[in-house]
Amino acid sequence: MPVSDTVGLINHVQNAYARCIDDGKLEEWPDFFEDDCVYKITTVDNYAQGLEAGVIFANSKGMLRDRVASLREANIYERHLYRHFLGQAWIISEVADEVRSETSFIVARIMRDGTTDVYATGRYVDAYRLNGGKPKLRERIVVCDSSRFDTLLALPL
Repeated sequence: MPVSDTVGLINHVQNAYARCIDDGKLEEWPDFFEDDCVYKITTVDNYAQGLEAGVIFANSKGMLRDRVASLREANIYERHLYRHFLGQAWIISEVADEVRSETSFIVARIMRDGTTDVYATGRYVDAYRLNGGKPKLRERIVVCDSSRFDTLLALPL
């Protein structure tokens, strides 16, 4: 597949992913991932040093579904919304049915009282598997620019 086609495909999936979270459709969020996947939120310093620990870590779609279920049923947190602003995907490599990409993001957090803050900036470091032209995330490492995290890191980034 030519790079321009791949970029368009990955950008489309990235936007659908952000829209899913921003619209509060968290039950659909795990469907962007393969069954055997990795989702991790970490800092730029930890990523640069190759440190594996993440602020949030899941290594299966089942763990992602559990996270959503706990957000809906068990966790207590102040309700809020995100609005993602995404850069264009940069294709790092494309080999057989795997595409590696990076995409910059800014996430604004909107509280119930209307307060809006820049919540996170960084980049998605992704590995997609192209299953018949329908990309699924095999790995998403959310690399946040700041090493400071609000205790209200509840929703996925």
